[in-house]
Amino acid sequence: MIDDLNRTSHHNGRVLTTAQTLGGASPAIVMSLAGLVGQQLSTNPAFATLPISMFNLGMAIGTLPAAYLMKRYGRRAGYTVGAILGTVGGLVAAGGIYKEIFYLFCLGTLIAGFYASYVQSYRFAVTDGAPEALKPRLISWVMLGGLAGAIIGPQTVIWTRDVFVTAPFAGTFVAQSVLAFLVLPVIWFLRKPPEPNITSTASQTIQTNQTAQTHQSAESEQPLPPRSLQEIAKQPKFIVAVTSGVMSYGLMSFVMTAAPIAMVGCGHTVNEAVMGMQWHVLAMFAPSFVTGHLIQRFGASAVTCMGLILLALSAVVGLSGLGLTHFWLALVLLGVGWNFGFIGATTMVTACHRPNEKNKVQALNDFLVFGSVAATSFSAGKLLSVAGWETLNYWVFPGVAVVFALMAWQKFVTRHHSVEPA
Repeated sequence: MIDDLNRTSHHNGRVLTTAQTLGGASPAIVMSLAGLVGQQLSTNPAFATLPISMFNLGMAIGTLPAAYLMKRYGRRAGYTVGAILGTVGGLVAAGGIYKEIFYLFCLGTLIAGFYASYVQSYRFAVTDGAPEALKPRLISWVMLGGLAGAIIGPQTVIWTRDVFVTAPFAGTFVAQSVLAFLVLPVIWFLRKPPEPNITSTASQTIQTNQTAQTHQSAESEQPLPPRSLQEIAKQPKFIVAVTSGVMSYGLMSFVMTAAPIAMVGCGHTVNEAVMGMQWHVLAMFAPSFVTGHLIQRFGASAVTCMGLILLALSAVVGLSGLGLTHFWLALVLLGVGWNFGFIGATTMVTACHRPNEKNKVQALNDFLVFGSVAATSFSAGKLLSVAGWETLNYWVFPGVAVVFALMAWQKFVTRHHSVEPA
């Protein structure tokens, strides 16, 4: 049984990493271009980042129906629907650019966000039925798929932005649609993990011992009943895990969303801004080679803390100058900080639920994370247009401080109160 679990886990890891490679190009394209396209199509500079906000909103509100769909019909069926949404979203966005209709373009990025809500759950799906020791490494494998996506996305922008001469960037979103369509044949190789045969194991034990103690032991092996979301959400470790994910992703999105617009506004070219985003997305996923090992060695909380420190250092670099090097270095630190913080927080979430609670807990986590990301990405555009790049970077520090304060609170509560294990 353990060998079957290992084989299936490794197989699904390869499938989902490939799907992440293709699906991970979509956010890179949206984050690189949507703000610039929004600036061209919108008459109000404060709404320039609205397409990115719609993308993040799609991720947020898409998590709950995606979780329901996968729970009822399985991961493979759910991810098929997701890939179809991604195909449609790219075409709608391209149509919005071609017709110069700002809100049609926003609708396209919203649908692409729905697709992204499925892609984001690949990191949870890869842990289904996997041995506990393999989970951090498998999560890192899937995140590694974003490395190729980090290259494919920005390079797609560079090579396809002028395909349609009368509609710059429309060709890029057509290419985004094609990449989503290619996920369909990949996801059909996904396997359902084998389930332990608890009944058979208990029967053998009873036949061997024939004692009351054995009966009690067999009964104790039965899974615990699922708890309510309210009960789970009250756990200090859940509060810390979700807040860490919210801040890691939210602060990264806050700065990243504004960066291309700020770079072009400071006199840098569109290609330089896109290349900066490529370095950023590479930095988001490249550390995944070691993040799983670091979590196994030092723990998820320690790695998350390191990620938050790097996010703060990114803001320090962003405040130190407006040259191309300053922007690119800040974006690289921002990406590495997100990787440590978000993968660490994701691993912490998996320790907050029982197997029969995973769908609803993971959906709640993603809803809160991506809901906050939608809000921060929209506020980034408004704050950038009103207060500038410098003020935007200053807002990173209070967010980091909140997580450290909650971690200190969790240690205090754990030390002085008994905490029910998940």
